[in-house]
Amino acid sequence: MDQVERTAAQAYVRLLEATRAVLADPDDAPGHLPLLTSPMREADHALHSAGLTGNEDRLFALVRELRPSFSGSS
Repeated sequence: MDQVERTAAQAYVRLLEATRAVLADPDDAPGHLPLLTSPMREADHALHSAGLTGNEDRLFALVRELRPSFSGSS
């Protein structure tokens, strides 16, 4: 994994964690959804820069390499 790919995988993980936090309380989620704008923008830019847009298999492989606990199952 090169640095650009690592940055993209890390941005995806941050977006996933922010999304989970926002959705943790369904009653408050609608008011907190705008908080996802920045992590979505960051992840979109990082994925594009790494050439990972549309290449989910490679992205998820990088995420598993970075965070083995993200095996794809909840």
